[in-house]
Amino acid sequence: MILVLGAGGQVGSELVEKLRAKHGNDKVLATDVRELENQSGPFEVLNALDREKLHDIVERYKIEEVYHLVALLSATAEKNPEFGWKLNMETLFTVLDLAKDKKIKKVFWPSSIAVFGPNTPREETPQHTVTDPTTVYGISKLAGERWCEYYAKNYGVDVRSIRYPGLIGYKSLPGGGTTDYAVDIYHKALEEGKYECFLQKGTNLPMMYMEDAIRATIELMEAPEEKVKIKSSYNLGGISFAPEDIADEIKKHLPNFEISYAPDFRQKIAESWPGSIDDSAAKEDWGWQLEYDMAKMTEDMLKNLG
Repeated sequence: MILVLGAGGQVGSELVEKLRAKHGNDKVLATDVRELENQSGPFEVLNALDREKLHDIVERYKIEEVYHLVALLSATAEKNPEFGWKLNMETLFTVLDLAKDKKIKKVFWPSSIAVFGPNTPREETPQHTVTDPTTVYGISKLAGERWCEYYAKNYGVDVRSIRYPGLIGYKSLPGGGTTDYAVDIYHKALEEGKYECFLQKGTNLPMMYMEDAIRATIELMEAPEEKVKIKSSYNLGGISFAPEDIADEIKKHLPNFEISYAPDFRQKIAESWPGSIDDSAAKEDWGWQLEYDMAKMTEDMLKNLG
């Protein structure tokens, strides 16, 4: 049985769908802090900070794999730093300890490009490089990477991780991240024909279409353990672009679309992150390949949202 923590989030909602299609609806337990509608398989309301209830669920459902997606994202965590740290770290320890105690066999935990910072090389950011995050979210993800590697090396825990770039999908609304403009822009293009961006023109960031991100996640979890050589977190590159690039792509479908710029506090966060990522380690170790470029992604987003 597979457990997905944080099944109502941007990644969780699509991951649950794909896992159920692959393994069967009854083989994937979805949980979230609030009730979720239209579930095709088992669901439990769970606050992932409730260690006792999480332990109970793992035993009751005979869970073998956990996809731990619970987190307070970058922009949201900056407004509530103490809770951001508490939620992001305590829930990870609970899951790692379950694996250490042999209650579960395998863990997926997502990291992020937020682990990088102002002294990280901005272009083609290497797998192993300076990590000096400037946000609570990034600090918690960097600490999480180190703990994942520690549990893997010292306790033999099979934990796997990806440093997600900004993720773009049509099935859920933006959830408080710095890269969320790249989701919101499609909604506003169709609804209003214009978009005011909270990042400046020329702000390049690595992004990835959700279809690719979900596929990468499942491919990493299905890879033979000996191929997963990096126990902290794998760089995952995607499509690097600035707001005006995505606006130009949208204009090919909606010629009257307009974009304007009103940078807010998220601009500073974005400037501390890479502009592009070197993901050669993921390609070499477990065969990662990107499928969606910006044109293919834009066409699919507008078709599904329209």
